[in-house]
Amino acid sequence: MDFELPEELLALRRVVREFCLREVAPRARAWDEAETFPREVVARLGDLGLMGIAVPEAYGGAGLGSLATAAVVEEIARHDGSLALTVASHNGLGQGHILAFGTEAQRQRYLPPLARGEKLAAWALTEPGSGSDAAALATTAVRRGAGWVLDGSKTFITQGSVGDTFLVLARTGPGRPQHGITAFVVERGAPGFTRVPIHGKLGMRASDTAELHFEQVELPDDQRIGEVNAGFLDTLRILDRGRITIGALALGLAQGALDAARGWALERRTFGRPIAEHQAIAFMLADVATELEAARLLVRRAAARSDAGHRVQREAAMAKLHASEVAMRATSRAIQIHGGYGYTRDAPVERAFRDAKLCEIGEGTSEIQRLVIAREITARGVLV
Repeated sequence: MDFELPEELLALRRVVREFCLREVAPRARAWDEAETFPREVVARLGDLGLMGIAVPEAYGGAGLGSLATAAVVEEIARHDGSLALTVASHNGLGQGHILAFGTEAQRQRYLPPLARGEKLAAWALTEPGSGSDAAALATTAVRRGAGWVLDGSKTFITQGSVGDTFLVLARTGPGRPQHGITAFVVERGAPGFTRVPIHGKLGMRASDTAELHFEQVELPDDQRIGEVNAGFLDTLRILDRGRITIGALALGLAQGALDAARGWALERRTFGRPIAEHQAIAFMLADVATELEAARLLVRRAAARSDAGHRVQREAAMAKLHASEVAMRATSRAIQIHGGYGYTRDAPVERAFRDAKLCEIGEGTSEIQRLVIAREITARGVLV
């Protein structure tokens, strides 16, 4: 049992860290304040091979897996949560769905430009009337001749206004909600397909979010991904993997907050000595470091099991739940350690605190994660 990353991933993480220190950290605050999506930096990530981490080399990707994706997302989030969310959602959701359930022809068609970062993927599940109850979605795809006609709306879609290739879940059959949903690819510029950016978010402000509207969007059958009416079960598998990357994103936010809090505590002096020497501050740093390490082990365990081909519903939910709640506590304590300065936008921990909240909401709220874990425990027993 090895608790450390293999050398190839440590080397990859060093490359990502150097890039982020040079290209991301100095600009992240400005992106956040202006709600600017950093297109040029995302393109540079594509040049580094980070937009197709888990995509096989045959389709233009790096041919790595969930553990590598988690390591990259964590390192980027240490410097900017918004950019990490872009990388996480592109790799794990839209692109991941095509990789997992597309035909060989569909993989050859869609994956190479996505893996190279020439195009961005978006995954469209959430609707105005269906969030946690994802199976209640109302967007429809109706058979017309040899193809389909798509109607409906989606909301809170990451990469919604800047994306190029959209994986859209729609209702295609009556009966039980979980067995009447199908996935489709909709490409940017399709007639009847419009996007409306969402502004004014609490955090992740440099990550693009939008509403999607479909009005009589005609799709050929070769843009259907997976079997008809089997899309919801496929979606659950994609969410399991996506929750690992959100857990990794939360780790990065927590680590960045701990880095900043430690630096501030060693520099800031009260009563004649650094505040890090005061037990109240030292204990907060110790608690954050301990919780962070435990969360990191959960995330890496889930990622390693996913790479080994195991079912990871429980492990992914545990990792995402614990890491996201650790991130909220870590960023809150970091603000407390910074005092009044931490409550201003001059301090990076203020942005990390706002960004961390999404980790408790996106890809299944903490309440949904507890529900998943509880069901797994009662159905399968507790891992020992």
